[in-house]
Parts: sequence; C-alpha cells; structure tokens
Amino acid sequence: MSLSLRPLAAAAVAVSLTGLTVAVHAAAHGAAALPEPVRVPAGHKVVLETVGVGEITYECRAKDGAHAWVFAGPEAELRGRDGRRIGRYFGPPATWQADDGSALTGTQLAVAPAGDGNIPLQLVQANPATGSGLMQGVTHIQRLATRGGVAPATPCDAGRAGQKQVVRYQADYVFWARG
Repeated sequence: MSLSLRPLAAAAVAVSLTGLTVAVHAAAHGAAALPEPVRVPAGHKVVLETVGVGEITYECRAKDGAHAWVFAGPEAELRGRDGRRIGRYFGPPATWQADDGSALTGTQLAVAPAGDGNIPLQLVQANPATGSGLMQGVTHIQRLATRGGVAPATPCDAGRAGQKQVVRYQADYVFWARG
C-alpha cells in the first residue's frame, strides 16, 4: 500500500511494521482537532508526516526529596506513511535524524494531555537542520496520536535508585515549515 507523506483525508489506516500494527491517524494535525497549546502557528504547512515506533527509557532517581521514574531518553524508528523507514528519533538531546543525513534538534514549546497511559502531545520549535535533506526548513514538530510511553508503574525507591526501565511507545511526528 502506498500513501503520500502529505496530509490525507481524515481516516485511520493500519500499517504492519515488523510485527507491530501501527494506526496512522491521518489529518490528526488539523488545527480544530488539537488542543490550542500544541497547534502550529498560522503560516506554516506540513512537509513530512512520520510514525515513530520505539522505546522510552526511564531511570529511578532522587527527585524532590523522594524517588521517581525520570525520563532518560527515547529511541524510535521513523517511518513514512507508506511504512518505509526514513530515519530515527533519539536523545538526549531530542534529535530527529533522516536516513539522508539531515538532522535537527528542538525546544519543547508546549504539551497537552493525550489520555491515560499515553505520553502527552507535544509542540517543539526546531533548531536549524544540519545536513541537507528532509529536515531542511523544518520550523516545528508535533508529537501526536501517542500510545504508551508513560513512566513505569513499578515502585521507584532508594533501593532501586539508578535502575532503568524501558517502555514501548508510538507517536505520529508531523514536521512543519513556513508556508
């Protein structure tokens, strides 16, 4: 099945990625469908849509006089809407890297709840890309249609300090440029 990287009609399409079924939430980036904090400013257009499937690592650390699972970093494969691998997402720092060698980092601008058991939706302002390719000209990245990825429910206490837990997650990453 071949799908464009451009916005699609509002629908959900299933794509099989190495044994995982990935729900593609087409047109999920439409302004009316999103909470205000994670909307991209007017004057921008979608230049790339990807599905990220991977893992988030958390570490048990002392925090505010107690212990908590703290985000340590992501590792995900980025695939186009047609299921073809086009890059990866990793960090820290949060880095989106296309297989063509172009890459960018960014600064979180806002988050919005995505439902129980899911990491929040996110809006990131992109730093200028390095290398030439897919990431050139990107100004914003949205993380949408998230599934999973929240901190582990297992206890985190002084006896577990320094231990790491890895959780699976999935999200749509939508890349925007000035229109």
